[in-house]
Amino acid sequence: MITLANLKPADGAIKKRKRVGRGPGSGLGKTAGRGMNGQKSRSGYARKRGFEGGQMPLVRRVPKRGFINKFRTEYAVVNLDRIEKSGLDEIRPEDFAQTRMVRGRNVLIKILGNGTLTRKVRVHAHSFSRSAVEKIRKQGGEAVTLGGDEN
Repeated sequence: MITLANLKPADGAIKKRKRVGRGPGSGLGKTAGRGMNGQKSRSGYARKRGFEGGQMPLVRRVPKRGFINKFRTEYAVVNLDRIEKSGLDEIRPEDFAQTRMVRGRNVLIKILGNGTLTRKVRVHAHSFSRSAVEKIRKQGGEAVTLGGDEN
């Protein structure tokens, strides 16, 4: 019968830690499994990321192109067809997250004019494309710009 007093792990479930550099009788004495001389046999060895043994690394061999502006403003884009499918009459940033139109709650949202609107809708977003504003207003709706002046 098994009780708390005689519990033990299954056979082979626990393996002893490999203790290297503990003499010739251990089977891993002297060089401790590191081979003979060289940088990799020394203590404190750590190869730099991307190091290729002195050969010119790939990241430096491949030509660089373009420019990335680190001050850019990134928007999560939502097209009008997604707003049409949602069925909501007024859409705020939290509604975009709840209806899974955008990922995350604290993202800047830009509405693009892809698709058609068939009803009046009031949309609150951080930015709008010109065509999106035209289509929203054509149906009698309103495009409300958050954190700035209205489009």
